[in-house]
This record gives sequence, C-alpha cells and structure tokens, in this order.
Amino acid sequence: MRFTDFLKATVLMSAGAATALAAVTVVKAAGDGESSVVLLALGWWAIAGLYGALLGRHAETSPPIAGLLARARSETTLPEVQPARILLNRLWPLLVSTVGAGILAFLAPQIPAVACGFAIIWALAWRRQESAVTALEDRDGVRFYVERTSPASAIKLVRTPGFKADRPAAQRP
Repeated sequence: MRFTDFLKATVLMSAGAATALAAVTVVKAAGDGESSVVLLALGWWAIAGLYGALLGRHAETSPPIAGLLARARSETTLPEVQPARILLNRLWPLLVSTVGAGILAFLAPQIPAVACGFAIIWALAWRRQESAVTALEDRDGVRFYVERTSPASAIKLVRTPGFKADRPAAQRP
C-alpha cells in the first residue's frame, strides 16, 4: 500500500471514529437526560479541534514522518499490495479504542466524548502529511510503500523508483 494512501486513510478513519464516538456520546447523554455532558463534550471537542489544527498547520512532514522516510529501505520492485491487511495491521489501536469507548458509553457517556476529542486531534494533526509526502515523492522521483510487519512492531517503509515531477520554475514578472 502506498504510504500516501495510508496517511489519507488514517486521517479519514480517525475522523470517522471521531464522528461515531460523538454520535454515541450525544445519543447516550441525551437519552440519559445529561445535557451538561453534551455541553462539556462540545467544549472539549472545540479545544481538541483547535489543538489538532495547531499541530497540523505546517505543510512539511512532521519529524516522525521525516525519520520514517529517511529510514525507508530501497527496493527496485514493488512490494505486495494488500491495503486491507496493512490498514488493519497498522490501525488496530484506533479500531480497539473506538469500539471500546463506544461500548463503555453504556457505563458513562463521558468516555466516548473524551476518546472523540483524541480522534479529532489525531485526524487534524495528520491532515497535511499526505501532501507533504507526495511533494517529496514528486521532487525525488520515488514512491514510498508501507511494508508488511507485525502489528506490535514499528511501521517500516520501502522506497521504490517512481516518476519525477518536472515542473517549470515559476516565472517572475
């Protein structure tokens, strides 16, 4: 799976998890007649949104992504492409935390409300990483793929030859 596609999927799945957790929070709190929980959750989500937007405001790769790209192993052949397996293998913590927080909503609607805020932060903090990696790939003429590893090990990338984007220099008047 291309690393840029993995980053896009991560952002979309985090946003989807945040949406699902917000819906569970509002439904459970409204059903229990706890409007104060919804108001506090809205405040937390606004703070989480501002913090996530602050973290993700830069157009360049974040230091962890830059280090990951620098450590990528070079190959001349394309790796096996198994997007569903790689997404499940790498994003299982998001799945477990979302399902777990959703189940725990029956005990207290505050639990999915807090988890929703963290999913918002994650989605907004990583929203520009895909375009930063794409720009680097176009500049260097390479493509990065997520290597299949154990779910408990760190993510690893494979660097393959790609096409270099030949863009004319901007002309000044």
